[in-house]
Amino acid sequence: MIKLIATDIDGTLVPDGSDKINPEIFEVIMHLKKQGIYFVVASGRQWKSIERLFMPIKDAIFYIAENGAYVGARGRELFTVPMKQEDVYEIVKQVRELGTCEVMVSGKDVIYIDSKNPVFIDYLINGYHNEVEQVKDLLMVKEEFIKVSIYHQGYQAYEAAGVVMEKNWGGKLKVVTAGKEWLDIMEKGVNKGAALNTIQESLEIFREETMAFGDNLNDLELLAAAEESYAIGNAREEVKKAAKYVTDTNVNDGVLKEIRKLVIK
Repeated sequence: MIKLIATDIDGTLVPDGSDKINPEIFEVIMHLKKQGIYFVVASGRQWKSIERLFMPIKDAIFYIAENGAYVGARGRELFTVPMKQEDVYEIVKQVRELGTCEVMVSGKDVIYIDSKNPVFIDYLINGYHNEVEQVKDLLMVKEEFIKVSIYHQGYQAYEAAGVVMEKNWGGKLKVVTAGKEWLDIMEKGVNKGAALNTIQESLEIFREETMAFGDNLNDLELLAAAEESYAIGNAREEVKKAAKYVTDTNVNDGVLKEIRKLVIK
């Protein structure tokens, strides 16, 4: 019997960076809640972005944000995993040397950028609906950071920065592709699956009672934490091979189609 459902957002529920979600999912989640089934949204997004997307039912879900570096519920932080400030600064310097990518750093509640690119800024604020603060220089921000994100417009984030970041940081930090345009870096051991394990333990729910959905490499640990694992139809091939099932695409409401089946009429 399923007692917990976890799903990624970008590429799984909606196209990357979109706020266009089928509102029917809110009704279905509330039906599942009445049946005692918990719902977890697990994303590379900031928690405020997740909450805004799920505003009609924001108090009925858990959220794993920043690829597992932040876990919360009802607007309240449950736990975070901070990075060393000196590591964050060094990564920012290295991204600048590449010269082709944008970089942002995530605090617990605010994403900091020093970009002057209006398209990138608009994407973060009006696409993802992040809480963003523009600063003069990221290296001057004194904050507890939990994630660094690298963006390369044109669907080549790994080619543009991933190889270098894996070489420089792969042995010390978690470097993962979070979308065709995104690369995320967190503390070693941070991932959506580890965060989901923490929620499972706190709720006394087993892997065999868990269902999960994903599409990209940063969802692999999430799927591994669930017995009933689904790759969305538009997922990367590596994800499809790792999942137990493959469902319909994000634009065809693959997640919604599967979780509807659990609703008791």
